[in-house]
Amino acid sequence: MGCALKLENIHKDFSGLQVLKGIHLEIKEGERHAIIGPNGAGKSTLFNIITGLYKPSKGRLLFREKDITGWPIHKISRMKISRSFQITNLYPRMTVFENVRNAVISKLNRRFDWLHLLDNDQEINEETERILSLLSLEGVRNFLAAELSYGAQRELEIALTLARDPILIMLDEPTAGLNTEETRKVVEIIRRVTERKTLVIVEHDMEVVFSLASRITVLNYGRILATGAPDEVRENEEVKNAYLGKKQYVTRSQ
Repeated sequence: MGCALKLENIHKDFSGLQVLKGIHLEIKEGERHAIIGPNGAGKSTLFNIITGLYKPSKGRLLFREKDITGWPIHKISRMKISRSFQITNLYPRMTVFENVRNAVISKLNRRFDWLHLLDNDQEINEETERILSLLSLEGVRNFLAAELSYGAQRELEIALTLARDPILIMLDEPTAGLNTEETRKVVEIIRRVTERKTLVIVEHDMEVVFSLASRITVLNYGRILATGAPDEVRENEEVKNAYLGKKQYVTRSQ
């Protein structure tokens, strides 16, 4: 199994405040890799560096052995690295179908042209329908995004991430704000659509993390505390003391 993503000695500071302090991490092809840790550990900063929102203060970022350090978001996106956001990032006054179609158009690198009738573009529409079917969103295809429940909006956010046909899928808190039933549904969707793809997920819900991830990295105060298979992380005393906590650990692992 090759290396999809490699972080070498990544540092990030904001006006002298050190948020990341020498991160070394390898994400293997086809694995589901969760990044966890307490608030302020540096998870979101690391996520934003990988996806081009921030530039590292020091260090290198390699995607399939290509140095993409400091690349802008649009250039990283063209490498087929696709992300969702913790806060839904949809077009609320467009339908579900139109939201997904916009992402498909972006993937196909089509320029919007009022003279070109998108409704008659077979390639775009077939790919849009495929994504809707993959996430079982056909029933709400004509709903405005703003009319959807919060859980359905999160599902649509995942659909937009997938519509770009990514090699590396980045999901930022995909179950944030969801109830138990919605969380279970989103987890099953993620499990299904990331088969044979590489996933990096930042998530606070430990039940979600341990049910999805094949490997887990724990951040604490800007450093990696532990990386390993779920069972290794679950049994790590430093991780329990710093993040999971003995009481939470017992509850979540039952």
